[in-house]
Amino acid sequence: MRKVHNEWLDYRFELSEHPRRVVSLVSSATEALVRMGLRDRLVGISEYCPRYIDAHGIPVVGQYLNADMQAIEVLDPDLILLTTGVQRGLSKRLMNAGLPVYNLDLPVSFYGVLENIRRIGSVVNDLSGSERLISTMRDEAESLRKGESFQPKPRVYVELWLGRHRRAVGGMSYIADIVRMAGAELAFSDLAQGYVENDLGVEPEADIFLFFHEPEYLVDGAQLVYERGWDTDIPVIMSTVKMGENMIQEGPSLLETSEWLHQRIKGELR
Repeated sequence: MRKVHNEWLDYRFELSEHPRRVVSLVSSATEALVRMGLRDRLVGISEYCPRYIDAHGIPVVGQYLNADMQAIEVLDPDLILLTTGVQRGLSKRLMNAGLPVYNLDLPVSFYGVLENIRRIGSVVNDLSGSERLISTMRDEAESLRKGESFQPKPRVYVELWLGRHRRAVGGMSYIADIVRMAGAELAFSDLAQGYVENDLGVEPEADIFLFFHEPEYLVDGAQLVYERGWDTDIPVIMSTVKMGENMIQEGPSLLETSEWLHQRIKGELR
């Protein structure tokens, strides 16, 4: 056994040298574990994880903010993965139940995504597996950067609808790197925040409007642009929770999302 310190919760717990019963309540970590070849260690996942992995036979034991505590305890996990931020309440409930909770940082860049994968490799004691995945992702990112470029680079305004909550994306988000690897620039790249409720009365300087929405709350980007009095001649791209088209998924498939975005921009700017 080894001692682990969850600094975000100031929580210490004992962890097996090789955790074999992992509950992941964050889809990016679940996706990373599967890409590392560790699917057999997953004994519980969130309801969002099956969007990104073959989840057959793995029980769903929670959402993003809530979880079935009894079901998790029955699974007898030796590690539970969550993120920081809005999962704090759930993390505390699991911690107070004496469960082995480890929180991954919310990444502000592509490099933060890679650092989280290294942290996952550390806690599951498979650093070599995490390094292989990181190396693959670096190579893919470099290939994207060296690919076909746009001249000049188009500016992309990205707006997220998380349920009924709207946020525009700023420079302190890994989404800015997804846009850059697609050969474009984030419209709010100079904004020193990750997410902001911007003034809709001021049209952003952009060549593309991109809207993300979840299946539970559908959004019509073109209609939003019209209602706000923004330029309806500017192309609109819609992002969904589909793997490889999801602007908010910070797992390894974000590189597929970047390539998808490149192709969508290319099609719109012809």
